[in-house]
Order: sequence, then C-alpha cells, then structure tokens
Amino acid sequence: MSNPSTVRLTMAQAVMRFLQNQYSERDGEEQRFFAGCFGIFGHGNVAGIGQALHQYPDFRYYQTRNEQSMVHTAAAFAKHTNRLRTLVCTSSVGPGATHMITGAAAATVNRVPVLLLPGDIFARRNVAPVLQQLESEHSQDVSVNDCFRPVSRYWDRINRADQIITALPEAMRVLTSPADTGAVTLAMPEDVQTEAYNYPAALFEKRIWRVPRNRADQAVHAASTFLKESGDKVSAADRMAIESAVNDVKQALEANDAAAINRTLDALMQAQGKAAQELYKQAGSDAAAGAAGGGAQPGGDTAGGDVIDAEVIEDEKK
Repeated sequence: MSNPSTVRLTMAQAVMRFLQNQYSERDGEEQRFFAGCFGIFGHGNVAGIGQALHQYPDFRYYQTRNEQSMVHTAAAFAKHTNRLRTLVCTSSVGPGATHMITGAAAATVNRVPVLLLPGDIFARRNVAPVLQQLESEHSQDVSVNDCFRPVSRYWDRINRADQIITALPEAMRVLTSPADTGAVTLAMPEDVQTEAYNYPAALFEKRIWRVPRNRADQAVHAASTFLKESGDKVSAADRMAIESAVNDVKQALEANDAAAINRTLDALMQAQGKAAQELYKQAGSDAAAGAAGGGAQPGGDTAGGDVIDAEVIEDEKK
C-alpha cells in the first residue's frame, strides 16, 4: 500500500521535479528560478537525466553544441535577469564535464548563479573503469568532476538517491544568495541517477526563495521610492541630482566596477540626504506657521480656559 506522504521516483526524476517547483521573489514579484536546462547527452547522463527531462516537458530542454558555451550562456541569462533566474547545464562524464569548468569559474568569480549537473562515474564501482572514466591509482573515488571543487561555490557528489533531500535545498540556498552565489555543481553518478527512492512529497512542493537586494540595488530602489512618494515636495534641483546619481549607480553596476559602485553610491546617499533635510525643514516651517496661526491645540480649550494641575495626595495609611 502506497504512502501518500511519499513519492517513488528515480533520483533524476526527483531532481527535475524539485527544480521546476523553485521560485524566486523580489519586491512581491514571483517567477520560476530555472528557465530550463541546457544539455549535451552522452555516456553518464542520457539514461537518467535524459529520461527525466523527457518525462517532465514543462521543464524545457534546450539542445546545445558546446558545453562551455552553454554555461557561459546560462551565466549571461542569469546576469540579464538580475540573478533572479538561471538555467541548468548537464553534460556527459569525462571531457564533456571538463568543458564546463571554465564557465563555472567565470560564474563563481562574477557571483552569477548557474547549476551544473555533470554525469559521473558509477558509484558502485563494480563496472569500473567505464568509457571516459579518469583512472587514478591513488583513489577509486576520484573523477574529472573533482576539478569543479575549487571553482564552485557549492560542490557535492550524489552517491545515494536519498542524498538529494538535503543537497538540493542547500544548492538553492547558495544559488539565491547574493553573497554566496556562483556555480553550484552536483556530480551525478550514472547508476544513482536511475535508482528509485520513496521521496517525501513535501520535497516537491512549491518553494519561494526571496532574493534580497544588494546595497547598491537597495539604494537605487529606495531613492526611486523616495522621489515617487515625495512628489512635488522635492525641488527640481534635488530631483535632478538624485536621478543623475541613480543613473551613475546603475552604470557602475552594469560595468561591475566595485570602486565606481562605492563612489556613485556615496554620491547618491548624499544627494538623497540633502533632499530629505530640505523636506524636514519644510515640514518644520509648515508646523510653525500652523501654530502661529492660532489653531486649536489637541485636547486644549480654544477660549484659553484655566489650566488645572493634578494634585498628588500621599496615602498616610501605607
């Protein structure tokens, strides 16, 4: 008798089902975090991940011709969408996987989220060595996918089907963190991809990951909101100064120039601070003018009646 709280799937099927239910959110707008999957199939990923992609057509597959190019394209897409979306990249074991290393390094250095699912050697080892397997006399647990370790913000090898229950949420934590994001590599042994397991149904529920703004993005958003809410209260000169500073920060962000970001960010904060001080002074002047006009005071007597002070009486019985 089946348990309604679990779902029996192969490991590869569970990965695809999990990924298609991950969403990012910023400023109240939700969208799927993964726009699909790039892939070149061969020895190491065609039987597991290939079958899973075929069975989940909503998770769109894009055929590519070069592994390094597909990682660069995924990173460019992630940057274009302000790191709120990205694509998955899968490859065969061996040279197909190593072609993705340069793209992974670039994504990690530039803090751009990309999920890599390279095929890996057989976890059970009894069929080793297999086609395209790196043979090492020092260890039977080494493959070319270990080259991804220094260029990945998170790296894991899934040697058992149930390990994705903890590995996938951890991968999403890194991918959606502006501070920690970069290339995430989950090496997928080809035999484990096809192993079935009773996964908890909660693993496949919709998950929304809130992607916070970085300091510069927050400042731009705050300045835009300040101008919108203040309206005509902000002088034309102050409004022009803030809008110019906002454009300078955006250009610095596009150029990925840390020094320029800090410099333009300081200028924006100064321009917005000056405008806020002017609004504060204006509000104080308006309040003083209202008081000088003889308006009624809250809780007071407009006829200027006597003021009665409260009298404190000590209880002598204490």
